[in-house]
Amino acid sequence: MGIFDFLKKKQQDSPSTSAQKVESQQDKLEKGLEKTKTGFFSKITKAVAGKSTIDIDFLDELEEALMTSDVGLETTVKIIDRLEARVAKDKYLSAAELNHFLEEEVVRIFSEGNTYVSDNFELDSSKKPHVIMVVGVNGVGKTTSIGKLANQFKNKQGLNVVLGAADTFRAAAIDQLKIWGERTNVPVIAKEMGSDPASVAFDTLNSTAAQQADLVMIDTAGRLHNKIGLMEELSKVRRVMQKVIPDAPHEVLLVLDASTGQNAIEQAKQFTAATEVTGIILTKLDGTAKGGVVLGIADQFKIPVRFIGIGEGIDDLQVFDPQAFVKALFK
Repeated sequence: MGIFDFLKKKQQDSPSTSAQKVESQQDKLEKGLEKTKTGFFSKITKAVAGKSTIDIDFLDELEEALMTSDVGLETTVKIIDRLEARVAKDKYLSAAELNHFLEEEVVRIFSEGNTYVSDNFELDSSKKPHVIMVVGVNGVGKTTSIGKLANQFKNKQGLNVVLGAADTFRAAAIDQLKIWGERTNVPVIAKEMGSDPASVAFDTLNSTAAQQADLVMIDTAGRLHNKIGLMEELSKVRRVMQKVIPDAPHEVLLVLDASTGQNAIEQAKQFTAATEVTGIILTKLDGTAKGGVVLGIADQFKIPVRFIGIGEGIDDLQVFDPQAFVKALFK
């Protein structure tokens, strides 16, 4: 069982997680997707109203609805092509049939995008501690996401967690991670601003034996203040970590801001080209009508979306459940 499956199961099975609480998680998800849902389905309703056939005008309107929800061009074209093939076979789709078709396609794309599969980051004692390197540009909610994950793993799952403040180019990032460490009662390994990020990662991993750590999360820089390329620096951090733990990091989580839409997809292209991203955290879904970017990311990169941010609260970083997401979007 992968650790993210483990986390999801623990959330469901925990005595403190009653059926009412599980339901509230779904309620939060539905509320977080409200802007995306309202914008998308209002356009779909308008497109299908009064139509007796699926014509070129309707397809144009559907394309616009998908694009303005930031599903992305490639994924939009795929959905339109499949709809045209369906119409060629069934001749006409009613509004209800169209919604059902779109729901099926979203599920299909998540499945094709490997989003249902969480086979990495096994809870295997031979890989203790598990090491997560968290990457992403500044401003996407990277450090906050690490803090929220620390809370979930430490205070809800009972794992020993250590954080490494390797974003040494911003004093605010170091201070913010320390605050999260205090808030969640998790140790933070840090140096002064301007220190070598790789040395922080090295020291963090060296400290794990004394801390009896189950999990280590390394915060990394979103940009640099010198001439060394960001991606080159991330590669250096990885190499240095492997001097301590040869197969580290076991997971590389890329944090993206859903409200940036296609910019998030562009960032994903850059980071996946430079490092082996194994999972994605998509933040700020509640504040945008561009939630379709989840679908575009799953389709284009075939990388599991691990967590989604649907609010500011410490518990508002949810394990991404494609089935719950589809249910909330099409309810």
